[in-house]
Amino acid sequence: MQLYEKIKNGIYVIAEMSANHGGKIENAFKIIEEAAKAGADCVKIQTYTADTLTIDCTDDPYTIKGGLWDGYNYYNLYKEAYTPWEWQAALKKKCEEVGVDFLSTPFDYTAVDFLEEIGIEFYKIASFELVDIPLIEYTAGKRKPMIMSCGMASIEEIQEALDACYKQGNQNVILLKCCSQYPANYEDMNVATIKDMKERFGTVVGLSDHSFGSLAPVVAVSMGAKVIEKHICLDEEMESADAGFSMKMTDFKHMVEDIRNAYTIIGKETYELTEHEKSGLSIRRSLVAVQPIAKGEIFTKENVRSIRPAIGIKPKYYKQLIGKTSKNKYQFGEPIKIEEVEQG
Repeated sequence: MQLYEKIKNGIYVIAEMSANHGGKIENAFKIIEEAAKAGADCVKIQTYTADTLTIDCTDDPYTIKGGLWDGYNYYNLYKEAYTPWEWQAALKKKCEEVGVDFLSTPFDYTAVDFLEEIGIEFYKIASFELVDIPLIEYTAGKRKPMIMSCGMASIEEIQEALDACYKQGNQNVILLKCCSQYPANYEDMNVATIKDMKERFGTVVGLSDHSFGSLAPVVAVSMGAKVIEKHICLDEEMESADAGFSMKMTDFKHMVEDIRNAYTIIGKETYELTEHEKSGLSIRRSLVAVQPIAKGEIFTKENVRSIRPAIGIKPKYYKQLIGKTSKNKYQFGEPIKIEEVEQG
């Protein structure tokens, strides 16, 4: 598992497949292969059935109102979108073959038990399940790393979810800032919260991103995010419940490049010169005689200038130098010596 190894040395990128296989396992295999080629560290799925998420009821509260799935009945949506459990061991094997981690979000105890049977190495808790403390305790009790999305969550709810993990002796928890909109609007994302989450909760923090494009992940990395999760789909058009806010694979590849470059650009807090900067020191300005100056002659604005390259004393001595009597003879273009401004 690359999770903590990658986080130590960079950014960990999770490619969320979700329903974008369109009900065909060959599409799921292709998504895994393409995600690996695009630079993902992990491919994530979701482990549920319609019956583990809700009930088959057509009453008004069970109908989605507004957003991407407006008018859908919850049961029918989940029935359409789920990833068959009989695929999942094969999907995990495919991930291993192409060199990416396999991750899933369980939505009830039976899903956790099933994922344990196929040898999952870490777990994801979805934003909507962050308040399901019994589920979090049960999952954390497996003593495997936990990634928890915090969409819609208050400070108190995030702390309760963390405490549920800690109660089980599981300290390996990563929190993801998340805006639970599909797609998410930029003005609602507030990725500045990532800094506060790191300080307040003392965990590694990342971003689960539902917005369009790669700008939000890049900004999140600049705020300290170490994990980025993004819904992905194949470049070719495909109908699925999540296609409307998922990133095409070509764009995902560019996003991975962007966020890794952003992490490199951020670097570390330092005032040390790079090797390239050291080589540039010779091009700085310095004080140079721009007219012949005789020994005993006065330094003036006419015979001394601050110019490139750095062959003389630093320009900070200019005001101190002007009006003094020269201790040496200088030719045109010759650097002024430090002894001209030294006492004595």
